[in-house]
Amino acid sequence: MKGKGLRYSIVVLVAVMLLSMGAGSVSADTVTGVPGKYSKEINYLIGENIIKGYPDGDFHGDDKVTRAQAAVMVGRMLGLSGEKRSTDFPDVNKGLYASGYIQSAKEKGIITGFPEGDYRPNKSMTRAEMAYLIVKALRLEANSDVTFTDIPKSSKLYDYVNKLSTAGISEGFPSGEYKPDRIISRTEFSLFVARGMNKEFKVSSGAEEPMEVIEKQIVTADFLNVRNKAGSNNQIVGKIYTGDTVSVYKKEGSWYYISSGNIRGYVHSAYLMDKPSKTHKIAIDPGHGERDPGASGNGIVEKELVLDVSKKTRKFLENAGMDVVMTRQSDWYPSLSGRVAIAERNNATEFVSIHANAASEGANGVETFYYASGMTGREFNSYKLAKFINERLYKEMDMTDRGVKNGNFHVIRETSLTAVLTEIGFLTNKEDAGKLKTQHYREAAARAIALGVMDYYNWKE
Repeated sequence: MKGKGLRYSIVVLVAVMLLSMGAGSVSADTVTGVPGKYSKEINYLIGENIIKGYPDGDFHGDDKVTRAQAAVMVGRMLGLSGEKRSTDFPDVNKGLYASGYIQSAKEKGIITGFPEGDYRPNKSMTRAEMAYLIVKALRLEANSDVTFTDIPKSSKLYDYVNKLSTAGISEGFPSGEYKPDRIISRTEFSLFVARGMNKEFKVSSGAEEPMEVIEKQIVTADFLNVRNKAGSNNQIVGKIYTGDTVSVYKKEGSWYYISSGNIRGYVHSAYLMDKPSKTHKIAIDPGHGERDPGASGNGIVEKELVLDVSKKTRKFLENAGMDVVMTRQSDWYPSLSGRVAIAERNNATEFVSIHANAASEGANGVETFYYASGMTGREFNSYKLAKFINERLYKEMDMTDRGVKNGNFHVIRETSLTAVLTEIGFLTNKEDAGKLKTQHYREAAARAIALGVMDYYNWKE
């Protein structure tokens, strides 16, 4: 419901409330008792003939709104039947002025009663109850990173209050609380209505006007601070992580204004990369497994290490929107030809086999292999994929760059796919192994491989 339709619905909503409370016809100039702090919003509603004083000419801003009145408001706004009738609630009889709206709203799933089965029509509405009703009535959908100290994110109420605040209709108190159990008054309700009708009255805690997404980017850092303004000295409003997709709305020099999930703010563009425009399917092959432990040294077994790194790589790629096929996900051994068959059978277009090296104690660093007997299109693509992965890998791991090499390995030779095999360090070297024992460097290896894959996809596009 938008534009004039929404405005009309809110007018009906308020008018119904006032009629049910016995309001009289009083001109804007004669209404007294309007709180000065909110006179602009309330006088706006009076000027629009939405609010009228009581017969005594007073606004009565401290009067409370009941659950029956709320049902009438919502019912009229949604065009539900208000004809008096029997209801499913034992405490709402057919003769009650709101009975038709209460039952109609119940049937539409808009309102519910209490666990005991009653509705309590004369009970005053709380800020929590009004949040549920207004969000449903105005069909609010947008969320943001607005939070309140007295409403945990795990609660059902959080989503409704967040939407209400995101729309700029409600705000918290200076203490950072929302005070969901506080009874709502005519003044407070009037503010909600004014904010719903006129964006001039919206509160700053709500979401900004919709902006056009100019491009999609992917986070390349292990985590990235999101700030309320461009500049590294400004307030941090959230964090995003490797592989997270962000929508970019505007650019201010090297700072981008972005959103990711419910987080919105500024990030430095140095930690972003283009998101591939297509979804690709890639096979990740953790080397060895089961009866074949692979290399070992300094307390690390290759088959266990590369499975861990491969799973982390899959997570990064999937977060970035890629499809991933794993040749193994546990400690078992697919044959070399079986690994290739799994990738091809699942329609992967790229194949990355992950390994760790072993040699003399002095050998160290990372290296990545492709296979080429000449330089076909597939072989050239494999070379480029190896280059992109290796360039990321040695920098993320802070290891020696042993380079990109042509290697005669079955899994990258006997396949129709673009294929590479990467060695993420030497288990027989104390410095390399010391890094590979830590989750930090295993995450770094996985991040490097995933980002190298996405570098390759961006190059191909």
